[in-house]
Amino acid sequence: MANKYWLFKSEPSCFSMDDLKAMPKSTDHWDGVRNYQARNLLRDDIKKGDEVFFYHSNAKPMGIAGICTVVKSGYPDHTAQDPNSDHPDPKHTDDKPLWYMVDVKFKKKFKDIIALKDLKEISGLNNMVLTQRGSRLSVQPVTSDEWKIIIALTK
Repeated sequence: MANKYWLFKSEPSCFSMDDLKAMPKSTDHWDGVRNYQARNLLRDDIKKGDEVFFYHSNAKPMGIAGICTVVKSGYPDHTAQDPNSDHPDPKHTDDKPLWYMVDVKFKKKFKDIIALKDLKEISGLNNMVLTQRGSRLSVQPVTSDEWKIIIALTK
């Protein structure tokens, strides 16, 4: 089965592309997603080997900072059970996990962030989830064509 493509958003002040690169083996879990639609993607659709655009949100500029690869498919997000985490949820239990995460590995940081304002002006990206008005989902699918267009911008 062919790998899929995704875009994950993170505020760089919370966890950045550089933070991922600095982790042991440049690998970490992508935790803290507390939206049911994004959770379903992490739990059901995102698989080991999938490629991910790492997007810096709430930043200047907001945009795609690089690429990481999924190295472990969805599993229960243990941070939901940690009352000291930034995003605990007492409804999440071992017996009934509510939230999921994946593990990602740093692949490549782009020389320059590809800004959202620029992505919105590129032909072929007008239907991309990210470029849609009101799009706030922190985990988004990216089509193969959209992936190729964005990768071409980095060359």
